[in-house]
Amino acid sequence: MIDQNRIPAHVAIIMDGNGRWAKKKGLPRLAGHNAGMLAMKEIVKASSVLGIKYLTVYAFSTENWKRSKEEVGGIFKLLVKYVDSELSELHENNVKVKVLGDYSVIPKIAVERLEKSLETTANNTGLQFNIALNYGSRAEIVRAVSRIYEDIRKGALEEETEISEELISRYLYTGDENGNIPDPDLIIRTSGEERLSNFMLWQSAYSEFAFTDVFWPDFSPAEYERLIEAYQNRDRRFGGRK
Repeated sequence: MIDQNRIPAHVAIIMDGNGRWAKKKGLPRLAGHNAGMLAMKEIVKASSVLGIKYLTVYAFSTENWKRSKEEVGGIFKLLVKYVDSELSELHENNVKVKVLGDYSVIPKIAVERLEKSLETTANNTGLQFNIALNYGSRAEIVRAVSRIYEDIRKGALEEETEISEELISRYLYTGDENGNIPDPDLIIRTSGEERLSNFMLWQSAYSEFAFTDVFWPDFSPAEYERLIEAYQNRDRRFGGRK
């Protein structure tokens, strides 16, 4: 049973297996992405009910542009569909939506829907739902270092400023611009794969990892709670000794 006093503050999820789920059922890949969107809806609800403060989902990576135009276009159409159908409920449930990544390059209609969701939920104080979109962790770190350099060049930072872990963290997508999101306590990956795939490399230094063979469209709140319970049974030492 889940211990309500030890709920992870931040859970990050690599939602994997939509395509394989669809293939297994003889369906087109976009059917898998649609089913995955429905699973995401349930996990957002479950996170809010459990009292998780931050939920980050890996929705579209910088590498996903290599997929077919049909699949990429379909993913962004589903994003529009998700915002149109769920924004009111998210807002009513006090969920704040944030985007991690450079979403300016995605289709215009998807940008408009995202910005509507950001504006509508900006003052909400419940679960912060972070959508990692056109996100790649290496690109995020390069961007952070470039922005630090630019701020030093412009005088916004002193030339003598120490380049510390804290400073770099402030310039990441999870930093100042999105309210200093804490590092994930737990990172979950579905579908049996056991790698980060360029996701939150900096932030995952002391995260716990949980892997499940369940394809993302079949990832239920019950499986979610099972992994959180397993996380609660671990002894987190952060490099120290007990």
